[in-house]
Amino acid sequence: MIVYLSDPSLWLALLTLTSLEIVLGIDNIIFISILSSRLPKSKQKKARQIGLILAMGTRILLLFSLSFIMKLTTPLFTIIEQTISGRDIILILGGLFLIAKSTTEIHHKLEGDSIVGDDSKKQISFTQVILQILILDVVFSLDSVITAVGMTDQLTIMITAVVLSVGFMLLSSGSISDFVDKHPTIKILALSFLILIGVALLGEGLKFHIPKGYIYFAMSFSVIVEFLNMKLRSKSEKPITLRGK
Repeated sequence: MIVYLSDPSLWLALLTLTSLEIVLGIDNIIFISILSSRLPKSKQKKARQIGLILAMGTRILLLFSLSFIMKLTTPLFTIIEQTISGRDIILILGGLFLIAKSTTEIHHKLEGDSIVGDDSKKQISFTQVILQILILDVVFSLDSVITAVGMTDQLTIMITAVVLSVGFMLLSSGSISDFVDKHPTIKILALSFLILIGVALLGEGLKFHIPKGYIYFAMSFSVIVEFLNMKLRSKSEKPITLRGK
């Protein structure tokens, strides 16, 4: 334990890995927030907390089973000269699920709310939300754990980074969820990002690698444009006061 406290390189690895885990967890928070928003207001916070705790548990379990993760990269069969492993299957299924679910949520926001109003929240149960969150946690956790393994070989550092990042996400999930709920266009933009991530996961599973730098640049550029639009809308909505009155 004293070695961990006195080694600056381990502290640097912990700080870097925690920051990366938080960045990788943003899409997880957004998806959990969007799914929980379909529940009654009194249950949304509980759903977010359970979802993030499940995410932490999934990551830690995967870290303790690194030998199993390594076996997931072993080719299982070949399709059109492309080898498919267990990891590829998880990424493909996760990508398809993310695309389908995000598309359904966009349709619900565009059509469902205007027709059935708040009663639409009764169409999905608390258990269904948690189950969907758990499925996505497995997919997002796989990416997170692979990143952690590539950063350091110290299991203690990995687990500490996961716990710290999830703790940060628990503290910030409420404000992120409120912000997304108050700005419908941000919710649509976030769901579009999740479709983009789903396509990237699908491509990764099919051995078609899309550089994450391109994805993050596109997302960052879109967010900047959306914030400018929000600023413009808020400015145009302000009442115009006539001079001399």
